[in-house]
Amino acid sequence: MPTLHVLRVFVNEESEWGNPLGVFLDGGPVPGSARQGIAAELGFSETVFVDDRAEGRLRIHTPVVELPFAGHPTVGAAWLLAREGSPVEALRPPSGDVPVRHAEGATFVAARAEWAPQFEYRQLDSPAEVRALAASEQVSNVYAWSWIDEAAGTIRARSFVPELGIAEDEATGSAAIGLCARIGRPITVHQGHGSVLICRPLNDGRIELGGAVTLDATREHSIDGAD
Repeated sequence: MPTLHVLRVFVNEESEWGNPLGVFLDGGPVPGSARQGIAAELGFSETVFVDDRAEGRLRIHTPVVELPFAGHPTVGAAWLLAREGSPVEALRPPSGDVPVRHAEGATFVAARAEWAPQFEYRQLDSPAEVRALAASEQVSNVYAWSWIDEAAGTIRARSFVPELGIAEDEATGSAAIGLCARIGRPITVHQGHGSVLICRPLNDGRIELGGAVTLDATREHSIDGAD
C-alpha cells in the first residue's frame, strides 16, 4: 500500500499557511490509469507521483489534468526527497530538468517561465484591491497582484485557476515564476492567506523559485491495483 506524505509548501516564518501537496515518494507501483482519479479524490491543487527517487523522475496531477511542470509540487518533492534521505541535484518532470538547491531553511528549484500554465497577469493598484477580489467571479486563470513595496520587491498576490479545477490556489509557484520573468528582478510574493514565495531571475534565462516546507501527515493510502 503506497505511503502518502501531505506537505504544505511556501509556509511563512511561523510554518503557517502554505499550499497543501500530496506526494507519493514511491509512486512507481501506482498505475498510470489510476493517478488522475487519486488526485481528484485527494483534492489537493496538485498531487505528485515520484517514479524514480534517484533520478528525480516524477509526474504531477491537479484534480482534473496532468501538468508537465508546477512550482509548489517540485519545491515540495525536492524538500521531501532530501528529508527522507534521497536528495537530488535535479528533478525530472515531463517539462525538462529542474535543478534543486537548499539554503537557509528553504528549498529552491529553477525552471523556465514558458513551462507555466497560461495566466492573465492582472496588476492592481493596492493590496486591498487584490484582497477584495471574489474567487467566484473568475472564469479564467488569473494571477492578480500589486506591489506592497516596489523598492523592496515585495508583492501581494492571489491566484485563480478554474481551468485546472482550482477555484483559488493558496500559493502558485509557476505563476510566481511567470511574474518574476515579466518584472525581471528578485521578488518576494505574499500570496493567498499568508504563503511566502521567493523568486529571482538567473543568468541562463530560468527563474529560481523557493520557500519553506513543512510535513503535516504521513499515511498509507489504499489504491486499486497498487500493493
